[in-house]
Amino acid sequence: MKAPARHLTTVVIVLVLLAIGAGVFAWSGLYNIGADDPHTKATYAFLETLREHSIESRASKLSVPDLSDPAKAIQGAGNYNAMCVGCHLAPGMAESEMSKGLYPAPPNLTRQPVDVAHAFWVIKHGIKASGMPAWGKSMSDEYIWNMAAFLQVLPTLDDANYDDMVAHSGGHSHGGGESGHHHHHDEAIGAGEAEHAHEEGEAPHSLASGEADAHHDEASGHHHDEAAEKGHAHDEPAAPAEKPEAATMTTHTHADGTVESHPAKSRDKADDHKDLQH
Repeated sequence: MKAPARHLTTVVIVLVLLAIGAGVFAWSGLYNIGADDPHTKATYAFLETLREHSIESRASKLSVPDLSDPAKAIQGAGNYNAMCVGCHLAPGMAESEMSKGLYPAPPNLTRQPVDVAHAFWVIKHGIKASGMPAWGKSMSDEYIWNMAAFLQVLPTLDDANYDDMVAHSGGHSHGGGESGHHHHHDEAIGAGEAEHAHEEGEAPHSLASGEADAHHDEASGHHHDEAAEKGHAHDEPAAPAEKPEAATMTTHTHADGTVESHPAKSRDKADDHKDLQH
């Protein structure tokens, strides 16, 4: 076998053995996947390089729109405040439970500027195994660019400037997927139930809670009354039936000399009372 062929064979064998070894290591469970156990320096450096170059190669192909209009950054401030401060913080804000618990630690964007194209790509697509979501699944590009524009000015803001931008932003609004206040959620549920009730010919569930209680109380009272009446009737002993009076026999003799006996006709109690008065 020629030398180049031997070298190629050796390389293939080494790669196969490395793959088998990596598989055995992963299968063994020896590696601690917990977020509170940092990577080794070599592993962290490898993943850092992988992430940076992956983002750069994709963000460099984006066409950045004109973001000079201050209204774009102001609109992005509301979504940043609603969706990002838990990890990436706000001016004057201390570390949060979320920012402390994630690994790798999310950057503090109030101190660390981010390239606008990089910011757009990361917001839209997220980063695997980092806690960074892909907001592009619920947010259109226009709103993502507005957030990227806001990130360009965020490191220059103090508490008051930040609060002012958020106050003028319109709040959490990006055209789909955002969560509103609880009462908006309740109204949506009520509307859906009313529509369902209209289709099914039933009372809306949102109204039924109060009305059902009233109907239940009314029905319960009705049943209780009936039960009480039945119980009362059951408790009172029935009046004993009057025993039939003994039949009074009368005897008379016919003209031919035969004697016949038969019950006398019953008399009304009123007649007996009259006889007593007489």
